[in-house]
Amino acid sequence: MSARVLVVDDVAPNIRILEAKLSTEYFYVLTATNGPEALESAARDNPDIILLDVMMPDMDGFEVCRRLKADPAVSHIPVVMVTALSDMADRIQGLEAGADDFLTKPVNDLALFSRVRSLVRLKMTMDELKLRRQTGQHFGQNHSESEMQVDGASVLVIDDNRSDAKHMERHMGERFRMTFEADAEKALALAGTHPYDLIIVSLDHRGADPLRLTSSIRNIPISRQTPILLVGEESDAERVAKALEMGVNDYILRPIEASELMARAKTQIRRKRYQDMLRQDVEHSIAMAVTDPLTGLHNRGYFDQHLETALQRLKTSGKGFSLIMLDIDHFKAVNDTHGHPAGDRILKEFAARLTSGTRGFDLTARYGGEEFVIVLPDADLRLAECVAERLRGMVEDQPFDTGEEAGMISVTCSLGVAEACADDDRASVLKKADQCLYKAKQAGRNQVVVAA
Repeated sequence: MSARVLVVDDVAPNIRILEAKLSTEYFYVLTATNGPEALESAARDNPDIILLDVMMPDMDGFEVCRRLKADPAVSHIPVVMVTALSDMADRIQGLEAGADDFLTKPVNDLALFSRVRSLVRLKMTMDELKLRRQTGQHFGQNHSESEMQVDGASVLVIDDNRSDAKHMERHMGERFRMTFEADAEKALALAGTHPYDLIIVSLDHRGADPLRLTSSIRNIPISRQTPILLVGEESDAERVAKALEMGVNDYILRPIEASELMARAKTQIRRKRYQDMLRQDVEHSIAMAVTDPLTGLHNRGYFDQHLETALQRLKTSGKGFSLIMLDIDHFKAVNDTHGHPAGDRILKEFAARLTSGTRGFDLTARYGGEEFVIVLPDADLRLAECVAERLRGMVEDQPFDTGEEAGMISVTCSLGVAEACADDDRASVLKKADQCLYKAKQAGRNQVVVAA
């Protein structure tokens, strides 16, 4: 996973060390040597994550973090403070200022890379939700980004250590609605039936494998987006890194300090509620006639506006994307032979297969008739070609039910793939994909053609 990392430190050797570590993992590194430079770079370069030194002259890391989080344009960028400080009060001050985590100098490579990758994935999701929200604003939506409230949040704690449970209840019970469950199976049942704002899982759980437990939570639809906070020991570094790779959001190490626990919990709950607000905005835009009534996908009007927004983001921040244009082969013959009701059933099933074969933040739309388009954010031609070939196979491999006497019939599709460039406009990027689609049809259909 590539990403833009802004490293902020007033000591040049410290910057060079982090730059070397990150470059070996193919991250693109930006640098700043003081607070004002960091604020300017964040606004100008839109990094995916900021590694921020605490001890800097004039404006320390705490003040930089506070200013970043107070600016709606950059407040969603994750911040990790890098410091030689080990005092708990400094850690709490950073978390209260809005930092996502702390790394202690000298920086451990495992902790660095796992945390960066975890937070970059979060940033990608937030970016796409914000992009969808901006698209929706063209249809009349304009909600404020006021600070999310945390009081009354619903928290599930999965821990068979009664002492830890009592400690959490004592310090969190006044602000949150707490549910404690020691049994892993019962906890999974709760996670599958109740929309919690935060789930806390102990890495010392004696009755279950905590990593398998968190994986199971992530595979339950209702809890897929619920933040997970792990509680572990200093010796759990490798398991924590693995958990972050699996999608766990944050962790805290024993002995549990009440203020740190509350700060981390509040951060995750605020973020969850902000994401929920963004998703509700997207759903609201769908309700305002931006979906195709037959397939349930976004319609051409929404797609055109989304494509314009994505192209604008490409020009301003360098965030690229690829486009797949595809249609069902010989669809007119399907309608002529089996009737329009059968054709409608095939269109709906075709749309469902496209949705199941793409990522949650990809945009799939019905462009018109039997023609569809897919926008793949942060995907180059190679990745887009792989996705297109997978979709082609998903259509060809399983027959479609016509609902008529003919029963199941085979269907294929042709696909054209293009990558957007900074000098593209909506017409030019569509033309590139459309030309590839035309070549796929001319070459015999049921195949993928990629722009040269």
